Amino acid sequence: MLMYFMNYFFIFMFLSGMWVFVSKRKHLLLMLLSLEFIVISLFMGLMVFLKIFNYECFFSMFFLTFSVCEGALGLAILVSMVRTHGNDYFSSFNILQC
Repeated sequence: MLMYFMNYFFIFMFLSGMWVFVSKRKHLLLMLLSLEFIVISLFMGLMVFLKIFNYECFFSMFFLTFSVCEGALGLAILVSMVRTHGNDYFSSFNILQC
């Protein structure tokens, strides 16, 4: 019974993160935060899955490595966008500008 609750909890976390990601598509910082929330929910689901089937948790280290790289890349994009445009709204970002 507890495992069914945990599965629904992870699905709810993932879907709520996706909803925030889609609804706040004009604000880069909120999009990055929702992506990190999605990654955390996927990591928790992965750890529960690996523990249920008695697998080794080495894959979780690869997952964490890629998620940290994703977070660092997103933060670098955010910093460069704030430095060049002054804010992190996509409405002020014009691709045709030099």
